Amino acid sequence: ESGCCQAAHDRTRTAMPEDHALELTATEPDAVSPARDGQASDEALMLAYQAGHAAAFDQLYRGHKDGLFRFVLRSVPEGAQAEEIFQDAWMSVIRARERYKPSARFGTWLYQIAHNRMVDLWRRQRPQTELSDELADDAPGPEQIVTRQDGARRLLALIAALPAEQRVAVLLHEEREMTLDEIAAVTGSGRETVKSRLRYALDKLRRGMADD
Repeated sequence: ESGCCQAAHDRTRTAMPEDHALELTATEPDAVSPARDGQASDEALMLAYQAGHAAAFDQLYRGHKDGLFRFVLRSVPEGAQAEEIFQDAWMSVIRARERYKPSARFGTWLYQIAHNRMVDLWRRQRPQTELSDELADDAPGPEQIVTRQDGARRLLALIAALPAEQRVAVLLHEEREMTLDEIAAVTGSGRETVKSRLRYALDKLRRGMADD
């Protein structure tokens, strides 16, 4: 995965154009990322990039490239498709810079862009009914069961076998540590739908890990 990731990064950086315009805006939640160890927040970096400071984009790219590519690759196991979505997400950030407004965490907005590209892919590959929301109920929230253990390879295989939107919810919650509200913003789903997807997915993972 690391070799593929680096190759995707290299191709993405060389493919980035200098200037385009595309109307994309960050939406909900309205919190922003805290500054890290005295460094500028992601939102401040994006605003600096908007003002013409290319080095600010380089910082954003370095900070998010690995996590974003892992998320896309585990959501879209076909390497070429994952690389295309990864590149398209960053190109969209570049084209949207002049219209960017920091009304959401930069990371939430970035993953929302990538998720939208994945949904487009899934709709071309599967019937629309497979992308419909599961019915939410009053069951308790999802438990933290995805852990790094000797069965990590088995766990990743189980995650890859989940329905697309359940897989996305698990990866965002367990690997990216996003809240239910942040996942809802990324996926364009209701909070209760996200909770339901996580519960069903984590139940499947728990059963799969328990099987001999």
